[in-house]
Amino acid sequence: MFSDKVGPVIGPLMGYEVLSAFFLEAGFLGVMLFGRERVGEKLHFLATLIVAIGTLFSAFWILSANSWMQTPAGYGVNAAGQFTPVDWWAVIFNPSFPYRLTHMVLAAYLTTAFVVGAVGAWHLLRDRKNPAARVMFSMAMWMTVLVTPLQIAAGDAHGLNTLEHQPAKVMAMEGHYQSHPHGAPLILFGVPNSVGRRIDFAVEVPKLSSLILKHDLNAPLAGLDTIPLDRQPPVAIVFWSFRIMVGLGVAMLGLGLCSLWARLRRRLYDAPWLHRAAVAMGPAGFAAVPAGWLTTEAGRQPYTVYGLLTTARSVSPIAATAVGASLIAFIVVYFTLFGAGAFYILRLMNTPPRPHEPELSPDEPIRAGGLLPAMAMDAAGALSPTDGGARP
Repeated sequence: MFSDKVGPVIGPLMGYEVLSAFFLEAGFLGVMLFGRERVGEKLHFLATLIVAIGTLFSAFWILSANSWMQTPAGYGVNAAGQFTPVDWWAVIFNPSFPYRLTHMVLAAYLTTAFVVGAVGAWHLLRDRKNPAARVMFSMAMWMTVLVTPLQIAAGDAHGLNTLEHQPAKVMAMEGHYQSHPHGAPLILFGVPNSVGRRIDFAVEVPKLSSLILKHDLNAPLAGLDTIPLDRQPPVAIVFWSFRIMVGLGVAMLGLGLCSLWARLRRRLYDAPWLHRAAVAMGPAGFAAVPAGWLTTEAGRQPYTVYGLLTTARSVSPIAATAVGASLIAFIVVYFTLFGAGAFYILRLMNTPPRPHEPELSPDEPIRAGGLLPAMAMDAAGALSPTDGGARP
């Protein structure tokens, strides 16, 4: 039912994504990953740039489609009840699109920076004189220092835009079950109580939420008591996913500031505590991005197209067995591909970086005298050695 209702709008946007982005990514990703020793350095670098441009195009169109579902604009409704485009410029550049695109692209860059920084830090823990590892770590930490404050500013602007167009989502993020006519507190932590319509065991800062959202300590903020119960998002999910995202963002900023302090003291490559922290923070982006998307998507409930099409009305009349079978097939295929890709990337990450290094042969064993001991993801998602080797 969802595809039938929104297909005239969402369908072309996703088609543009395939035509302008997916072919670039799919066509040159293999060259980027496997072709360095086959196509030469210049063509390999060009393929890498094309993949980067393709992913940026992909983010543009996907975020445009998703943002339209959050803040629909430029549409009409035909006799069959379908949403149809009236103004494509308004559809693509809908009110929340610039904020979502900026926030997501910066999040992707930060995620990459922390992975690169973790790999560089891992190799510095083994060999502090490795020049390539030093370059990796230094570049990643510069990216962290420069981009994290921009991301926080972009997130603040995105939050203000969300307050304007999706106030119920912000109320759930803030945990404001009740309205605050004389300044709303910022609830740092607590346990949402959907029955009692309150936050239990709340740790809060008086009036700080009004200052952040309205730039006025005494500005009134409406709460979920102004929204009908059947139009409210699931508060507990949105409340906690938002805090996970923000908490990881603060940790990223902290690591960036620590790296800047170490750099100013000329200790960037001689600070094992910093390198261990960078390794631990390597997966942070992979946790923060899904937490942000969970906040976005759960926060717009009970709508798929905000304010216009509910999730209940979007369900297609397909048997549960058919849905379950296709879901299982997707899980098997995606986990197989993801597992193979993760294995290959971990092998690359495990290899000490060297200028003009030869490509690792798939049949080459990992030996103690050459490559580093094999690494695996521990339960917390951080990289850790599996051979029990001592750290310096």
